[in-house]
Amino acid sequence: MELARVPLRRIAWRLAEGIDSTLLVLLLTLSMLGLAVLFSASYDAPGRVATQLVSLALALVAMWVVAQVPPQTMMRFAVPAYVVGLALLIAVALAGDVVNGARRWLHVGVTRFQPSEMMKLALPLMLAWYFHKNESTLRVRDYFVGGVLLLLPVGLILRQPDLGTAGLVGTAGVFVMFFAGMSWRVIGSVAAAGAAALPLLWPFLHDYQRRRVLTLLDPSSDPLGAGYHIIQSTIAVGSGGLAGKGWLNGTQAHLEFIPERHTDFIFAVFSEEFGLIGNIALLVLYTLLIARGLVIAASAATLFGRLLAGSIALQMFVYAFVNMGMVSGILPVVGVPLPFLSYGGTALLTLFIGAGILMSIQRHRKLVQT
Repeated sequence: MELARVPLRRIAWRLAEGIDSTLLVLLLTLSMLGLAVLFSASYDAPGRVATQLVSLALALVAMWVVAQVPPQTMMRFAVPAYVVGLALLIAVALAGDVVNGARRWLHVGVTRFQPSEMMKLALPLMLAWYFHKNESTLRVRDYFVGGVLLLLPVGLILRQPDLGTAGLVGTAGVFVMFFAGMSWRVIGSVAAAGAAALPLLWPFLHDYQRRRVLTLLDPSSDPLGAGYHIIQSTIAVGSGGLAGKGWLNGTQAHLEFIPERHTDFIFAVFSEEFGLIGNIALLVLYTLLIARGLVIAASAATLFGRLLAGSIALQMFVYAFVNMGMVSGILPVVGVPLPFLSYGGTALLTLFIGAGILMSIQRHRKLVQT
């Protein structure tokens, strides 16, 4: 029996190689919490929990595989991943499937997928590789080239239209450029110019995008239409009170007042059932997760690792901030899921692959040649 234990220990040790225990515990805690809330939000479709469990298992396997890949190898795939991602976005623009008025999906064989999800990782990977390659001779023109590399996929995603994903991809690229040395003055100037140009862009917005902005300012202007999502979600968040109504006891969710309660608005279900105390606990988990990512970025052995890890960590922050802000009525409604809690296999896979990249950078922080 003792002989049988040795191989099992070796297998367990081999599987644990490259896995950051702190990061894994935080990820699994958030994922288990997400499954519990999803069970409550999907009482009318219990099969979603089983589907999410399968997606979680696949995402964990993908995370483990990526965690074994050295950062040097990731650098070799930066340019091909970016080029393939752009090609797929162009293919979507030419021959993608139209769903709910948006052309975002591409058929491949018997399935379909959303190429814009790929760009959430491919763009920061490409920019991190570019700035690492030019580390010793960084000039203003390099940041201009980085801006062009950023605008190409963001423009294609906006054309679909998909404002939420375009924002996530764009901020991921901006984070890389910021960590690469772009000053706050430049970023602030660009942001100010963008804000000043918003009135000029208003005529070019789609009708549903205009409604979302106007509804944010005054949800009661269309309580049964565009304002319905915000009104019902804010009611759910507020009705949770201090300690919440208890798991499975959320009336707004179970009486079907909350739309998309298993995906984009799952935070409303969570808030109603767990209240302010639960929200604070959730914020602490996200803060610890982001902080761990930034610690990994700070200890990375190369500029490539620092840029990529920092971008991935702050991208998770943007995910959570935008979703919670949207559900709470302080940001326009956009299609951004709550990380590790919302239902959906594609976003979950992207997040866990990002976590795998963080683990790889942490594992090889002393092994990568500088």
